[in-house]
Parts: sequence; C-alpha cells; structure tokens
Amino acid sequence: MSASNYARVAVIDIGKTNAKVVIVDARSGAEIGLTKISNKVLTQAPYPHFDTDLLWSFILEALKDFAKEPGFDALSITTHGASAALLDADGALALPVLDYEYLYPDEVNRAYDAIRPDFTETFSPRLTGGLNLGAQLHYQSACFPRQFARVATIITYPQYWAYRLTGIAANERTSLGCHTDLWLPFQGQYSPLVDALGVRHRLAPLRSAFDILGHIQPAIAEQIGLQGPIPVYCGIHDSNASLLPHLLGFGAPCTVVSTGTWVVCFAVGGTTTKLDKGRDTLVNVDAYGKAVPSARYMGGREWEIITQDTPSVGRDAEMAAVNHVIERQEMLLPSFVSGTGPYPSAEGRWHSEPLAAEERRAAAGLYQALMTATCLEMIGSRGPIVVEGPFAINEVFLTALHTLAKRPIHASLADTGTALGASLLAGTRPAVHLRRVSDKIAGLKDYAETWRDAARS
Repeated sequence: MSASNYARVAVIDIGKTNAKVVIVDARSGAEIGLTKISNKVLTQAPYPHFDTDLLWSFILEALKDFAKEPGFDALSITTHGASAALLDADGALALPVLDYEYLYPDEVNRAYDAIRPDFTETFSPRLTGGLNLGAQLHYQSACFPRQFARVATIITYPQYWAYRLTGIAANERTSLGCHTDLWLPFQGQYSPLVDALGVRHRLAPLRSAFDILGHIQPAIAEQIGLQGPIPVYCGIHDSNASLLPHLLGFGAPCTVVSTGTWVVCFAVGGTTTKLDKGRDTLVNVDAYGKAVPSARYMGGREWEIITQDTPSVGRDAEMAAVNHVIERQEMLLPSFVSGTGPYPSAEGRWHSEPLAAEERRAAAGLYQALMTATCLEMIGSRGPIVVEGPFAINEVFLTALHTLAKRPIHASLADTGTALGASLLAGTRPAVHLRRVSDKIAGLKDYAETWRDAARS
C-alpha cells in the first residue's frame, strides 16, 4: 500500500507527562482513536528513569485494541527530546533511559562543561540536569563505566520505539538537534562532543524522519492481531512534529508555538542575532534537516504550579476578569521552574496577588502570553503565528498574544498537534484546521511594560 492510500495512521506519542497511542484519519486529520497513561518515572537504582517496560506493554495493548477497531495501515512515532536509549549487543537496554530532570553532582557537571562545545557551534545552551543529551551520556559513562562499556548502539528516543517494533536501529536529526550539544545544526553533522565522549562508533546510522525503517516484526504483529504488514516510519521529536503541519501549510516565514509540558517557539525564517545561551534560546532542526531559531520555557509545568489550588471557572469568566486584572496590575512574574526559559534565575512570584479564582487564572493566562511574546522577540519571529496544544484553547492567552504580537494568530483545532504532525511522516496530507484569533485586550501595552520592567529587576 502506498502512502497516498493509507486510511489510518497509528501514532505512538510519548510526552514527558503522558504517553498516548492515537489513530489519525489520514484524510481528515481527525483523531478517531486515543488511549493514554501517565509516563511514570521510577526512582530506584541506578538513577531516576522512565518505565519503558510499562510503556511497551501499554503500546502493545493499545495497538492490539486498535488493530480490531478502527484499524491502521501505517505507524509513526513521536516522543519528547533529551532522551536516548543505550543498547547492548543483544539489543536490550544496557542502562535504563535516564529521566532528563535528574540533577548530577557538581563535579560531574564541571567535567562535562570542560568538554562540551561552545554555543556558537551547536546553538545548544547549557541546561540543567540532563536536558542536554550529551550531559546524560557523559554522566552515564563517567558514573557507570562497567555498564556503559556494554553499550553497543546509541539511538534517539523516538527511534528506540521504532527499534522495538522493527529491530532496525537508527538516529534522526530532529532529536539530535534539540539542545543535545551533539549536533551542528548549520553544518548538518555531529559536533566534536561525540568524539570527546568516545561514542561516534556506537551511534546508529542517520535516517530521515520520513523513512520507513521496516515493518512491525512478525512475532509482534501476530501478538497484536495484525492481518498484514504495517510499515513503521522513523519518527520525530515531538515539538518538531507540532511544527511540521504548519511548515507545510505556511512555509517561511511563520512561527509555531507548541504547548505542552514545554512551550517551544519555532521561528521558521527567523534570525539568530538575538539568541542568548543564558535565556534558553537555541536552534532546533526541522524534519527536513533545516535549522530553526527557537526558544522555550516550561509553560505547561508552570501553569500546573500556578493554578494547582485555583478551580477552573470557564473561559467566559476568565475573559471577563482580564480588564480588572490589568487595571489593578495583578500579575505573575517569572519563573516558576528555575533554570529554564528567558528568565532562568528569577524566582516566580506575584507582583500583586488577586484572591478571586477567575482573576488568578486570567493573570496566569496573561503571564503565559508575556513569556511567549518574550521568546518570540528573542528568536526574530516573523509571519503568522500558530498555537497548538493545550494553550490553543486558552482564550486569555490567545487574545493577549494576538495583542502583543500584532500579527495573525491561528489556534490549532487538532486535539494533539504532535500526533497529527507525526502522521504526516507517512506521506498523508490531511487538512489542518485552524481558528483565527480576532479579539484584542485594551490596556495590555502598559501592563506588559510594567511586567517586563519587574521581570528584569
């Protein structure tokens, strides 16, 4: 079956918070099947790590159910970045897949800083814990030399699941190019760090995200009840999956704001002149291998922290509270997750704290828009802006961003932008449904100036 004839594409979508298996209708782009679980982190030795056994069981059970109804003709994969699988000669994990939020001892960090390439080469900022994948490999090799000596193959995380399904190992550029320190985005090749770590010979071959790696292995196909061969596409980093539909739809210049645990801003056709290694700006690599100026902060995690004790009041109540919040200068200041985003050293706090739930949630939406607008400025964002993910239904956020950016804002109507993007690897071209944001917020300019001054102080 050719890509143009696929009716349904199964997508394995593993985010930092949740893991999903989604069935995407290849013609409409609609999600016609979805199941998910929490992505657990196990805290036992040797270090905090993802429960890949649980995830594998979940994936197989979900695919078994979806093979019955509604069925699928191809499979694609997307996962969070900052992770890799270290395989031994038998293809099993030589070490568990490390949780990138784990913090290493100071002496390990100092040793890594001595060998990592400069930002001007990799455009990968120094991040906390294992957010630089190179830092993970350094930690694992330095602190677990016996186990690391057994590593035969290193593969990026989406491709780990492709390997489990097909038995074929690969690496892919979108995952290598997301703040790993391992990639030179403008040269399209590995950085000197791979030789400093001594891992070049262990890195699996590079493949395109659009490549079919192989088919689901016969034993697995039988286990999940498949009636014929199912091609497995190489897979893609999740934020780049969110970018892909709009890269195809708008071209350059355009900007995509991918929201989830992380808010990642991609400026297709943007500039690198304002990129700041101390403010979580970087260069990502898109599905075609091209460099894309980017900025990020942990917006979804911050939203959870800010609103955890504030009940939901509904969109209309939040929008109605915005004018009151602006008049009283009720605002949140960054940052609620330290070490990330455009204000990594700032301590999140209320500048003036409201009591009513609708005002607190309205202020939280304005905060997210101000953080996002700051990111867009740093990456030279131009052209129309698309917001996808959970923030695409946050009316305060969308309206405030439209007011601040002074450019067209489109909210994606897709339930999961990452799944839709990953399904496009299979050659399908369903319609991408967007909603144009038209409203603006009066008085936001002065509010934003006060916020910026206070954020910098």
